[in-house]
Amino acid sequence: MNKKAIGKVLRYSLGGFLLLILLTTGLLYSFKDKIIQLFVAEANRHLKTKVQVEEISLSLFRQFPNVAIALDNVTITESLPGSKAPLAKAKHLYFTLNVPDLLTGQYRVSEVNLENGQVFVKFLPDGTGNYRVFAADDSQPENKKFAFKLEKVTFKNVAIHYTDQRRAQFYQVQARQMVAALQVTDQKVAVAATGKFQVQTIQVDKDDYFQNKEIQLQTNLLVNRSASQVTISPSEVRVGPALYQVTGSVNYAGPTALDLQFNGKNTNIQALLALLPLKYSQAFGEYQSQGNVYFNATVKGITSGKANPQVLVQFGCRNATFFHFASKQKLEDLNFQGQFSNGSQQNNLTSVIELKNIRGRLRNRPFSGNVVYQNLQDPYLQVKLKGNLDVAHTLEVFPGTHLKRGSGEVGIDIAFAGKVRSFQSRTGYGQVNSSGEISLRNVSLQVKNYKPVFRQLNGNFLFRKSDLAVTGFKGKLGSSDFLINGYFKNVLGWLFLSKQRLHMEADLESGFLNFDELLREEKENASIRRQVNNPPPKATSAYKLRVSPYFDFDVNTTVQRLQFRRFRGKNVRGKLRLKNQVISSPELALQIIGGQFAIRGMLDARQPNNIQVTSLTSVNDIRLDSLFYVFENFGQQFLVQHHLKGELTATIHSDLYFNSHLKPLTDRMEAEVNAQIRNGQLLNFEPMLKLSPFIPKQELTHLQFSELSNTFWVQNRTVYIPEMEVRSNVSRASVIGIQGMHTFDQQLDYKFRIPLRNKMRRTGGEVGGLAENNGPNLFLTLKGNENNYKVAYDKQRVKTKIAQDLRREKKEFKEVLKNNAPVSPKKQSAPQPNTDEYFDF
Repeated sequence: MNKKAIGKVLRYSLGGFLLLILLTTGLLYSFKDKIIQLFVAEANRHLKTKVQVEEISLSLFRQFPNVAIALDNVTITESLPGSKAPLAKAKHLYFTLNVPDLLTGQYRVSEVNLENGQVFVKFLPDGTGNYRVFAADDSQPENKKFAFKLEKVTFKNVAIHYTDQRRAQFYQVQARQMVAALQVTDQKVAVAATGKFQVQTIQVDKDDYFQNKEIQLQTNLLVNRSASQVTISPSEVRVGPALYQVTGSVNYAGPTALDLQFNGKNTNIQALLALLPLKYSQAFGEYQSQGNVYFNATVKGITSGKANPQVLVQFGCRNATFFHFASKQKLEDLNFQGQFSNGSQQNNLTSVIELKNIRGRLRNRPFSGNVVYQNLQDPYLQVKLKGNLDVAHTLEVFPGTHLKRGSGEVGIDIAFAGKVRSFQSRTGYGQVNSSGEISLRNVSLQVKNYKPVFRQLNGNFLFRKSDLAVTGFKGKLGSSDFLINGYFKNVLGWLFLSKQRLHMEADLESGFLNFDELLREEKENASIRRQVNNPPPKATSAYKLRVSPYFDFDVNTTVQRLQFRRFRGKNVRGKLRLKNQVISSPELALQIIGGQFAIRGMLDARQPNNIQVTSLTSVNDIRLDSLFYVFENFGQQFLVQHHLKGELTATIHSDLYFNSHLKPLTDRMEAEVNAQIRNGQLLNFEPMLKLSPFIPKQELTHLQFSELSNTFWVQNRTVYIPEMEVRSNVSRASVIGIQGMHTFDQQLDYKFRIPLRNKMRRTGGEVGGLAENNGPNLFLTLKGNENNYKVAYDKQRVKTKIAQDLRREKKEFKEVLKNNAPVSPKKQSAPQPNTDEYFDF
């Protein structure tokens, strides 16, 4: 056949095909309304609930080559009485009919396609379901012009929500693409389905399983309608690389009876973890495995609101390798046998999880163990562990939340058993049994965000019940060292449960404690961001005091030396207690800067940014210049360490407040200081040199006083100094009166009284006399701040002094008259003040 003939045949064929399509289309559309009416009538025959449809149309092209009855924006109401909630919603719902049937006048729906929809299936607490929307139809399809004879069902982008209020279960699954082929007979329906799903969650008792898992399904079901039973032929569920085979049956003639078997193929550690809730599996998300990992399970029995089926899950591994994805460090030759059973009563009370015959090697160091966890309602835990672990390798395989790195060896041979709630209460100690020992051999540990390193840790830890006996636990933390012997109470609860209290009773010995290191916090400056070609952000340091609400101690302390900033102490001895974030001491004694220091009081850290320190402090023979140096001149530069010499003895009652960074909250501080200074010297103090017009400058340069006593008060950010007399070496003013106040903002207000000379005279006659001080006094004030102050004459005090002396001399004169009444008195003038005694400027 030549090309011309072939072209003619093709043209006629194409024309005939197009003509056939046009004729068929015209014919169908001429019967469109009839077909839709028949569909609506037949659908209503099968439906028991309300269905809302925005538009119904007949389409030849949406499901080409078949004809489709298209329903847009469909809502089907659930079957619960009085409810208006939807059972299903769909943007598009197609019922497909084939063209030959239409041409013969037989309208048979063979396919259903649901696109972009949602299905909401639920059971109420009494077992009532909301999905019974279809009514029974006893008529024969052959006698009807329109009938449903389904051979295929397709879901595309359909969200399925399943809620079972009887069992506190909730499923949310997205059917991306699912196709089910149906073979329907009078008594049986065979279903062969394949599809891709995303399981967003399967929630059981508030635990989420299979979260955000991609699943591929291939299943074969046989529904026996007369026997009310579904038989599952070998079906496959693929989760990632893992494949699970499912077989069994479900009988729903009465209460639902399950008889299912699950077998895992190509399983690994990730496949097993995928079966667990996220809160259990998340910690192992960075691990992978190689080797023989197995899983199988059976579910058998009645499931209802009052009954659970028997569940038995067996899993484990043989000669497997378990490794951390990031560090590539691994456990080798790992073997264990695991099992979960819900027990004889099929509930949480009789459930048991077991890990038996655990064996493996960690950097060629063998370990072994067993774990039993039973009674999920009131858990009972039993653990046995034995091994010799390399700390560095262990931290690489199991990175800790708080530990950065480590080294050394830890020997473990322990066993403990008890109810978990027994760890949570002091009364439960007797119900916890533990034994064994942990030994540290030259261990080093680096804690995250903390610069000092634990080094040379050695010691033995003996378990007894829930407590731990510590023997010879010694080591270094930065430049500090320690030796601890004692007991830790409730150590198991503190280790394995959150918010559990740990109590320590111990003796602490140390050669040196460096609180500059111990209290310093290393943190990255959050205001600096790493950018391209920029250096990494620097770390900033600050003191940080944290007192855990879950740690108590009662410690006898002996420290040879300690250091904090400029503070240096020696021979520290005393008892320290911590309870409920309050540190207290009945007495703590030490030697500082040449004298003795003793303190008793408490530190209340229950409010981290309002730490209160209440104390009674005694100091004896402390060198003044060293005291000012150690305490950095108490934050001022007016009177500094090189101005002072002498020995201080004092008793201090104080209430001090700090934030968590040990910055003083000065507006709340209060103190009473009873002080005595002996052999004191005031050297080159500039305000005193301002008195050189009245006192020789060489004496003011080196002012000496044998003893000074006074009581000082601190309140409202101000130091109050009551009037006191300083007996000095100044020839023309051996006694100087001082009073005033000095604020924390370095505002000064001092008053001085300087008697420039002393002359005593005696008055009276044969009945006695009265001694008076006739020496002149100089009254001065010093006001301003430490950088800008002024010395001036105190006129107000002069006037007050004159008034006081007038009243005193008037009283003395009356006494003289009274004592000499028999003698005819001479007329005397009223006593007048000696104006030469005062400089009233």
